[in-house]
Amino acid sequence: MSVNMGSYQGTFPRIYEHKLALVTGSARSIGAAIVQNLASKGCNVIINYATEASDESAVALAANLENEYSVRALPIRADITSREECARIVSTAKEHFTDSQTGSFQIDIIVHNAAVLYIGPLESVKESEFHRIYEVNVLGPLLLTGACKEYLPTDRSGRIVMLSSIAGTTGPENTSLYSGTKGAIEAMARVWCRELAERATVNSINPGPVMTDMYMSASDTVKESLALWNPITPLVAVRETDRPEVKELGKKFGGRAAYAEEIAGLVATICNAEFGWCTGSVISANGGSSFST
Repeated sequence: MSVNMGSYQGTFPRIYEHKLALVTGSARSIGAAIVQNLASKGCNVIINYATEASDESAVALAANLENEYSVRALPIRADITSREECARIVSTAKEHFTDSQTGSFQIDIIVHNAAVLYIGPLESVKESEFHRIYEVNVLGPLLLTGACKEYLPTDRSGRIVMLSSIAGTTGPENTSLYSGTKGAIEAMARVWCRELAERATVNSINPGPVMTDMYMSASDTVKESLALWNPITPLVAVRETDRPEVKELGKKFGGRAAYAEEIAGLVATICNAEFGWCTGSVISANGGSSFST
């Protein structure tokens, strides 16, 4: 199987044909890479995003996926921190994806990717920032999964993937809020894997730095704190085949960040039917700076 992201050559198995995936925060960056990977394997996708500023990119992404992979892609701008908005995501999806012959509607895959970041020492934390980051990173996945529950499969074939972070394990300085939210969603995954055992597996992955807007816009101080783990991370060595911007940052900080499509590939693997005996786990997605146990 050869995957050339953005250029469908019709050579890879469409193992998610007729399935439907809902991916939050998927108009750009890691989320966009995830929906592209799933679509390349035949999956219909819901591109959820939060702001009007992403309208154009979400619509363009949906059109590209439909054209390249012959799937159905639906962009939905909605705030997952609202129960009413989560219900609207589901009702809108039902309008577009309900089987016209059988009347059935099912959400096979949910990827909780949307997140916000707050960087600052613990004494500078503002109550408003605490509530904002926990609403988006923790409450949002909780409300959305609750809204989708009755439409998950009933044969354990469903897949829920939580995007955690290596920050929850390594505890970089000045990430009290962000790291706390990631620890929370890992804990929720362990609870949900029991509550939803007859419907879906529920696993988390914990990426380290990824070449996204969030990472690229971070200060050198933040990048340096993340780079402290590079000397013991097996896969971060920069190679000649890496992209120029990856080489530049990799040489500056002693190791490269991940490509978004590397994270997307792991998510798609977890969604595979053959991954059905794994649930409640945190799966390493950081080049080896921490290991799955």
